[in-house]
Amino acid sequence: MSSASTQPPDQSADRSADQQADRASGQPSDQPAGQSRRRIAPMLIVLLGGLTALGPMTIDLYLPALPHMTRELHSSQTLLQLTLTAALVGLAVGQAVVGPLSDAVGRRRPLLVGLGTYAVASVVCAVAPTIEVLVAGRVVQALGGAAGIVIARAIVRDLVSGREIARLFSLLLLVTGLAPILAPVVGGQLLRLGSWRMLFGVLTAFGVVLLLGVVFGLRETLPAERRRHGGARDAANSYLSLVRDRSFLGYALAGGFGFAGMFAYISGSPFVYQEVFGISPQFYGVLFGLNGLGLMAFSQTNGRLVRKVDPRRLLAIGQFTSLAGAILLVLAAATSVGGVVGVLLPLFVAVASLGMVGPNAMALGLAQHPEMAGTASALIGTLQFVVGALAGPLVTAVQVRSALPMATVVAGCVVLGILARALLTRDRSEASEEPSGRPARPVTASAEES
Repeated sequence: MSSASTQPPDQSADRSADQQADRASGQPSDQPAGQSRRRIAPMLIVLLGGLTALGPMTIDLYLPALPHMTRELHSSQTLLQLTLTAALVGLAVGQAVVGPLSDAVGRRRPLLVGLGTYAVASVVCAVAPTIEVLVAGRVVQALGGAAGIVIARAIVRDLVSGREIARLFSLLLLVTGLAPILAPVVGGQLLRLGSWRMLFGVLTAFGVVLLLGVVFGLRETLPAERRRHGGARDAANSYLSLVRDRSFLGYALAGGFGFAGMFAYISGSPFVYQEVFGISPQFYGVLFGLNGLGLMAFSQTNGRLVRKVDPRRLLAIGQFTSLAGAILLVLAAATSVGGVVGVLLPLFVAVASLGMVGPNAMALGLAQHPEMAGTASALIGTLQFVVGALAGPLVTAVQVRSALPMATVVAGCVVLGILARALLTRDRSEASEEPSGRPARPVTASAEES
């Protein structure tokens, strides 16, 4: 890491950064020094939520169509799983590249290029004649979508600090939580009107809407004086310094294994519900949405509790609640007690409680490295999708005939997340102060104030 990146900014630089952030968030910056009250405009929160929703929308919308696609494309469950894995690989690689790039050139330009790429690749997926073309299109689609995910998180870190990060991430999860709820439901209903290709047409439209939102509704949030200038070597050094930070890596892996457990559920549930239990694509979308509602409920509870409770403690509560659900899920899947209900209820607990894992793990990791928020956000996101890409195929490595493979992978990921947090992170909260030891800047970007 270059020495310039570790120097604390002077007061004039802080004022300039604050003024730039105020303009980007749509708020006036003419208040007296020391009395500014920065608030994130509601429409900006919606836009950031839409950008972070690119991931779940890209992954979840076509889930009800997977069994149909297997037959139409004359493929297999394993090959269709590659369309999900390809998306995760693209999201991981894209974040690894775009994160440091946004730290060097700003947030807006990489975001515009990424969203344009996403829209074009979605069209390719919609007209793909073979599974091979579809997999290739999914990789490029995800590479473009990664810009929205990683830069949205970096923008949050540009504008707020301290525990406000966890609170705003919880609010964003409320917005993005609608995606996994609505996407499978909408996808299942659209299958009544047309084929799976229509679903990729919807993703194309979603990308275009976000692109227009950025063009007309988002100003640059990273001023020139806060950008990193060092090229690929500086980016490599930044990644190396983050990997060497045991505490940061612990939080990143805690969030990453939580996401992997979620993805094991996402990739396995269409086959478990539809082919093992005989549930229709439409009702599968409803069941999937119920878990999304649980995820939202836990995330919003977290957003309120983080005012008074240490984010580390909330992270641990979320992990152990998820573990309890995962253990019951394995028992239900192994014994077939309760049928589909026996699987559905513990799965709800295991998945919904991750709404307390993701925001706190992300906030605790990013709070330590404000000087390279884009790079830190990229590494966290890359770890999430790399681990998820490894976990997903394990569920469908063999023909899905019961819920046990999915349950086992979910439980294993939860256990690994707990071990990462327990063994690597320091035994104190770093979310309430800046990494340099200076108190976090007074900001008020809370859910209620927004």
